[in-house]
Amino acid sequence: MADGIVFYKETEFKDTEIGRIPKEWEVVNLEGACVEITDGSHWSPKQVERSEYRIATVANLRETYIDIDSCKFISEEDYKCLVKEGDVPRKDDMLFSKDGTVGITFTFKQDSYKIGLLSSIAIIRPNHELLFSDFGAYALKSPNILMQITGWKTGTALRRIILDNLKRLKIMLPPLHEQRKIASILSTVDEAIQKTDDIIAKTERLKKGLMQELLTKGIGHTEFKVTEIGKIPKEWEVVKLENVVEIEDKYRIPVKKQDRQLGPFPYCGANGIIDYVAGYTHDGKFVLLAEDGGFFGPFENSAYIMRGKFWANNHVHILKAIEEVLISEFLAFCLNFINLVPFLTGSTRPKLTQEDMGMIPLPLPPLEEQQKIIEILSTVDEKLETLKQEKAKLERMKQWFMEELLSGRIRVRVA
Repeated sequence: MADGIVFYKETEFKDTEIGRIPKEWEVVNLEGACVEITDGSHWSPKQVERSEYRIATVANLRETYIDIDSCKFISEEDYKCLVKEGDVPRKDDMLFSKDGTVGITFTFKQDSYKIGLLSSIAIIRPNHELLFSDFGAYALKSPNILMQITGWKTGTALRRIILDNLKRLKIMLPPLHEQRKIASILSTVDEAIQKTDDIIAKTERLKKGLMQELLTKGIGHTEFKVTEIGKIPKEWEVVKLENVVEIEDKYRIPVKKQDRQLGPFPYCGANGIIDYVAGYTHDGKFVLLAEDGGFFGPFENSAYIMRGKFWANNHVHILKAIEEVLISEFLAFCLNFINLVPFLTGSTRPKLTQEDMGMIPLPLPPLEEQQKIIEILSTVDEKLETLKQEKAKLERMKQWFMEELLSGRIRVRVA
């Protein structure tokens, strides 16, 4: 029992178009459980510099809400037109992304904002005597429903589901009181995931602040000097990357996916481990930095540590720190902090060539201070890893609950 809810398994099932469900549940077309299913505006309001009115498209949808801050501003006149045309969601409407990224679904709760929708988002207005909004949103994410949606997506460049198909989606319809209990359980897990996400975001901001402080001012310094990379402690040096590392790029070997053989060794690319393969190209401790296909910009570069045996492809540079002057972990933190964009070549697919990479200037504290900085930032990294593992655990829990509760294999009732 949890929060007055009892889980139980004793039930009788029946076979339906969407699989086996409890005999007292119904299967209905989505339209049959709603008073209206429509979509947003088929014309695009003009963006204005600032107003209290906004317009949202699929790009602004998150797992459980509209990211208001990313929405464009529109005029009051255009907003009133959207209201008149029915392109503005009401509280407890279900929103469904039907173009591009299909299937993002949640109940709209942000009615304090004046926001309209474009046609890539469907507005599903339930008949509240038949369908509880939160349950409906979760139901539309269930495997049986997603299978229908996947089969109905149309288009080549842009994948979409048309309104007529959305209306005839078959959904399970438990008694209303059971819908509310199921939604309550899944919402509780979603809230835990969101809280963990918020803590992760705060911790990442903390890490950025610490990197800014530690990699420019160091620990306990009072005297500074002006250099090509800005003010740094007087005792530090500025060095070119090529003078403090050995570049091992000549040992990189690309492998086509069809030629990979499953094995114990990580296969590494621009953004991390891609796969596991039977052979290896490197053995030791290295810093890997994206050559192309990675993320570039301050705090966004793709630099990471690899230890032991691994295979590196030709989209990543392989750097071995010269241990007499540089610690690998400090190098990785620096490369993820520095703005590498000025060192890139090309525009369509920016590339960091070996020659340009060698010219990157690095701050170089004494080894003892490098180690202290590593210890501080590594503590934050360990916290982040723990939080991400907790989030993954909650997401697995949610998936299990959805599979069991939305199929009726596990039932709920008030204790």
